[in-house]
Amino acid sequence: MSVIKFAIPKGSLEEATFQFLAEAGYNILSGKRSYRPKISDQEISLKMLRPQEIPVYISEGVADIAITGEDWIRETKANVEILTSLEYGRVKLVAGAPKDLPVDSLSDVLQYFWSQNRNIRISTEYLKICSDWIKSNPVYKKKYGDKDPLIITPWWKIGDNPKVSIFLSFGATEAKTPEISDIIMDVTETGTTLSANNIKIMEIVMESYAVLIANKDALSDPIKREKIYDVLALFRGVVNGRKNLHIFVNVKKENLQKLLSALPALKKPTISPLSNENWLSINTVVDKQKFLKLLPNLRKFAQGLVVHEPRQILSLDELPNGVDSEE
Repeated sequence: MSVIKFAIPKGSLEEATFQFLAEAGYNILSGKRSYRPKISDQEISLKMLRPQEIPVYISEGVADIAITGEDWIRETKANVEILTSLEYGRVKLVAGAPKDLPVDSLSDVLQYFWSQNRNIRISTEYLKICSDWIKSNPVYKKKYGDKDPLIITPWWKIGDNPKVSIFLSFGATEAKTPEISDIIMDVTETGTTLSANNIKIMEIVMESYAVLIANKDALSDPIKREKIYDVLALFRGVVNGRKNLHIFVNVKKENLQKLLSALPALKKPTISPLSNENWLSINTVVDKQKFLKLLPNLRKFAQGLVVHEPRQILSLDELPNGVDSEE
């Protein structure tokens, strides 16, 4: 019987999420059309949902934990607990304009269209983020004060400033300029698709990664909380494993302190004696980004270097964010 309900994203984050779950030690079985994949943990039931929907469903208790993008948490303003960043699925939410439009920022856009005595139309999936972004602009504030841009969907309109209108886009947002909208707000990894559609990036509004989130009531349930923390420990282990290298190296006793000063570890490296009493073995973890800088000292003071990429590094003594040490 499942202890927790776990929602995972369908779409752009799907493949990377399945890979992440595999690295965490879970086996996933799923048909190509299935939205209910099976997981090798009987205490977890999986459900696939669109990442746009997930934050609200978690907030309302439809599921206990989920993976979604930071962008959709900010857009929906859902009342959820962000447990940790999973550090994959990086995208940038950007504002873009046609390349031949003489603007490089939202301020430029506002001033240009005012000079032409034209209203401004913006297409995006991110209605709330876009509205907040516009309202925070000093040029907009100076002319319109606290007025809300007009948000237009097929079902309703809200806002009191028709001079700047935000239209809900259901996808292919980059195709909306210039005929349907003047500028867009959309997510991109590299900007290639935007450029291919004659759109230049004016501003980066935010960066977003996949995150693990939880329903706050689920975290208050002792049984669910313990299971959620098990998942959290595994996921943090994967994130740490991807950032580090596990190395084994042999060193003469006389060079030990020289080498240790150049080898930061999670806490302290493990040092073991070898059959030759003049030599020691060091077992430690180093930052993957710093390894090449450490290599000269390793070559200088050590021998027999073995390097491998750990699947996970679990700091089991670390409590989750916001958890009292007395619990």
